[in-house]
Amino acid sequence: MFWPRTGVAALSTGYQVVAAFALAVIAVAACVHLLMVFLTLAPSNTVTKRHGEAIEDWVYPEFEQNWKLFAPNPLQQNIAVQVRAEVRMRDGGLRTTGWTDLSAQDGAAIDGNLAPSHTQQNELRRAWDFFAATHGADNRAVGLRGSLSEQYLRRIVVMRLYRSDPTSREGVIQRVQVRSSTTNVQPPPWSRERVSDKPVYRLLPWWSLTPDEAAGGVR
Repeated sequence: MFWPRTGVAALSTGYQVVAAFALAVIAVAACVHLLMVFLTLAPSNTVTKRHGEAIEDWVYPEFEQNWKLFAPNPLQQNIAVQVRAEVRMRDGGLRTTGWTDLSAQDGAAIDGNLAPSHTQQNELRRAWDFFAATHGADNRAVGLRGSLSEQYLRRIVVMRLYRSDPTSREGVIQRVQVRSSTTNVQPPPWSRERVSDKPVYRLLPWWSLTPDEAAGGVR
């Protein structure tokens, strides 16, 4: 009995070669990506010492891994990222917006959503974690990735302002200022533990935008 060919086998020889090549490229790319992520998590070794810069360029900031959920003492704080902007209006005047709580926007988008996007859940949160990990308490960069983390966070908040802030949409953003609001998660009613419920702010300096960012090149 003759069974009709299906899938790749049903293609002509030329298309089979193209399909096989594409699958091979995808497989190689997946293996390289997994290896890069593994090397960033593994203890320091000969490969990471010699090719550390190339490995970090591949992984950070989009593919950085965070294992705090599994730490002996998980995070017990809610951290919100907020931003305000200095906007050049059409009449030439400058206007400073109020604080926009970007984390609250993400929370509202996730609440009740059975399939929230990875961007809504992680983009802003991981960008802030990346910045905090590469800067000291004085907001000065520590290490080579500090400048990258600043640029990454700045481009995200500018993109979000152009999308959601009415004042920003009517003009051109010149500068942005970011702050975090950290609030302790309150213990359950039966606990004797008492923690402050007042937010603690970390205020970053004003950041000037590059010409492409101000022109909406990150929208």
